[in-house]
Amino acid sequence: MTIPTVSATASADPRSPGDSITSVRRNVIFAALALGVLVAAMDQAMVVPALPTIADDLGDSGQQSWAVAAYLLGGIVVVPAAGKLGDLLGRKQVLQIAVVVFLVGSVLCAMSGSMAMLAISRMVQGIGAGATSVTASALVGEVFPLRDRGGYQGILGAVFGVATVAGPLFGGFFADYLNWRWAFWVNVPTSIAVLTVAAVAIPALPRRSKPAIDYFGILVIALATTALIMAASWGGTTYAWGSAPIIALFVGATVGLVVFVGVESRAAAGILPPRLFRSPVFSVCSILSLLVGFAMLGALTFVPMYLRYVDGVSATTSGLRTLPMVVGLLTTSLAAGILVGRTGRYKIFPLAGTALMAVGFLLMARMDETTPWPVQFCYLVILGAGIGFSMQVLILIVQNTSCFEDLGIATSGVTFFRLVGGAFGAAIFGALFANFLSARIGSALTSAGLPAAAMHSPTAIHQLPQHIAAPIVRAYAGSLAQVFLYAAFIALVGFVLALFLREAPLTGIHDSPSCLGDGFAVPRIKSPEDVLEIAVGRVLDEAPRLQLDDIAKQPGCELDVAGLWGVLRIYQYQRFFEAARLTDIASHLHLPRQVLEPVFDRLVQTGYVSRDGDQLSLAPDGLRQVDAVSTVIRGWLVDNLTLSPGFTDQPDQADFDAALQRIADGILVQRDWYEDLDELAPPDSLAAA
Repeated sequence: MTIPTVSATASADPRSPGDSITSVRRNVIFAALALGVLVAAMDQAMVVPALPTIADDLGDSGQQSWAVAAYLLGGIVVVPAAGKLGDLLGRKQVLQIAVVVFLVGSVLCAMSGSMAMLAISRMVQGIGAGATSVTASALVGEVFPLRDRGGYQGILGAVFGVATVAGPLFGGFFADYLNWRWAFWVNVPTSIAVLTVAAVAIPALPRRSKPAIDYFGILVIALATTALIMAASWGGTTYAWGSAPIIALFVGATVGLVVFVGVESRAAAGILPPRLFRSPVFSVCSILSLLVGFAMLGALTFVPMYLRYVDGVSATTSGLRTLPMVVGLLTTSLAAGILVGRTGRYKIFPLAGTALMAVGFLLMARMDETTPWPVQFCYLVILGAGIGFSMQVLILIVQNTSCFEDLGIATSGVTFFRLVGGAFGAAIFGALFANFLSARIGSALTSAGLPAAAMHSPTAIHQLPQHIAAPIVRAYAGSLAQVFLYAAFIALVGFVLALFLREAPLTGIHDSPSCLGDGFAVPRIKSPEDVLEIAVGRVLDEAPRLQLDDIAKQPGCELDVAGLWGVLRIYQYQRFFEAARLTDIASHLHLPRQVLEPVFDRLVQTGYVSRDGDQLSLAPDGLRQVDAVSTVIRGWLVDNLTLSPGFTDQPDQADFDAALQRIADGILVQRDWYEDLDELAPPDSLAAA
């Protein structure tokens, strides 16, 4: 097999734009990216405990779940295209546009006067949040060196976990002590801060070649999904199931899905190619992911509602009381990833997770207004543990059974289904709850002699005399218990489906198993090379450092350590600055040029370098030495990557090799080889080399 030369790669991909950014500037950029991701992720969790207060103010508790579903629908619309738009327009520009959209959506949410207006505004917010999340992750890949990317991506994953914990607390606090609209107004100063840092600190990174974007496929799946959710949500509540609007929505959704399958089968860069579903593992994991998202968002939406309407606690207390579920979710998600990494076995986790989810929902369906808080605590821990066991492991399973070409699209496909499932869960459970409540609340209000508007305020309900409030509270408790029963059925379907999962050996080419990833927010689209870079980043963190003196001993390397350092330094300057000047190299190292001249003079004399005054350039023999170093780095990566048996026989092995060679070239140009030279020889001894 012919390995691409470094010089050939350089011409195709002339430079790594983030390599010349100082560490201080990188940290400022990352702080802004993390803040943007935190705000976008926390906004979803922050709204949930405030929903009963919002419904009380806007006057429609039956439609409050749309505030969650619309946010997720916005992500469905934008996420598949956001990464490619970054390639087309530039990451900095797309990030700024995304934050502005999120800012506008937040202002519209804060000014909403009806649940319909809030739902539309939340969709705008979701579009901005989805694009912010995807672009922030992509910017980490462009601004930070490969060795550091895994750690920074892991921090971004942890940010989602922090948002999931902190969001309900802040949302409850705003609803109780300020105003629910502050849950949206608070995004204004943070968004402005992100925009300011983005404008000042993030460089205008060069645009890549124009990518193929499946605009039509994205539009069709967004419209079809929206129509299906609206039909399922409005059927039996706003309109009769057999009414013209509901039938039209179902027909439109069906036609849209058929058109989507046809479009994706012919698209050059489809968002969900039908060939993925030829793999039974991908098909099972996708459906499981949809069911997990369905149950997870249903739980996150309706558990706080139960605490507010049935237990009568404040919004802040409801946020605190959801923490057992969130902590259980975070703990088991991390534990499952670590155990998968250590044992190589993963099938048990979706099985255990869906079983625990079913048990948790069944136990919650038995709750009523007399259930003590410690018992509820245990039920919520069980439910959270089940969701955590089922969530992130599904991504690992898909990554371990997909060919290299499909790694990125398969990963994003599974998380895309979780996003769709979450939107369905919030909307459909909301419709079920509205139906169940309408069947019970009428008689409860009549017996209490109260108007229908009294049902919307949990605070007002629990301020009534106990004998008047009791029938209303029982109506809410019974309705929510039925919702939890339906959720238990969904989890049981997932358990049966998990029995059909096929277990395959771990390849090692996957996200860090202990990383929270994007489990708590919209999916981030990764290319196959992005996924491979994550694995390589772990190798760079964990494996013994590859030294120049080790490289110099390998076949094909003709120079000693000082000579290799000189050749690599010239190559790096030619890549970064298009020209290598001895004065610039010496200035960067804070050395007199006279100290370095003997090193480069020797390279000129031996034919590896040519010199014209102060300017240095690599001769063909010098380029050959750079190629040799890149080949050694690639071999070192292969030796340290854990590949599954038979991986070398994969039909896309050539694509894998080419991607690995590009990554090896990136390591070569990003690394400061002077650190190796300094360990071997003090600066004042360079001249003697």
